[in-house]
Amino acid sequence: MRNSNMPTVNAGSMADIAFLLLIFFLVTSMIPNDKGITRNLPEACPPGAICNIPLKKNNIFAISVNEKGEIMVNKTLTKIEDLKDELIRFIDNNADQSCVYCHGEQLADSSDNPKKASISFSIHREAPYQSYISIQDEIASAYFELREQYVSEILKTDAKKITDEELKKTQDAYPFRIIESSL
Repeated sequence: MRNSNMPTVNAGSMADIAFLLLIFFLVTSMIPNDKGITRNLPEACPPGAICNIPLKKNNIFAISVNEKGEIMVNKTLTKIEDLKDELIRFIDNNADQSCVYCHGEQLADSSDNPKKASISFSIHREAPYQSYISIQDEIASAYFELREQYVSEILKTDAKKITDEELKKTQDAYPFRIIESSL
């Protein structure tokens, strides 16, 4: 019988190489920091309170998106570029003339005032996700513009320098009311 020694590979430095590769990939890879869409969920209806308040038809701005990503506003085909202006006209309409800070045209078929304006947003399940994001951006942009206008004209200050109390007043003047559903 021969004394056979099997050749072996020195694996002492393999752990060092694996560790260096791990560090290399951790340092060079990017960790996504997606924030998503910032929304505050509505508070739950308190027990015994009536929370299903009927809305007048003229206080609802209906946005619907079909499976192709086409946008319909109150059953009229609309481009995404026109959506923000239509939202601003609707929200700031002041049909009941109770809003002293509104600049609307006071049309009878648009919202009574910003506190009663609601946006109904329905999107088809197979619509492109980019359509959803684009519409949410336009809605947020319309409210941001109206609130910024309120801060500069009524509160007479810069939007970047408002206090928490002034922020609350601004949000009360133009409350964000949206109803979402899928088709």
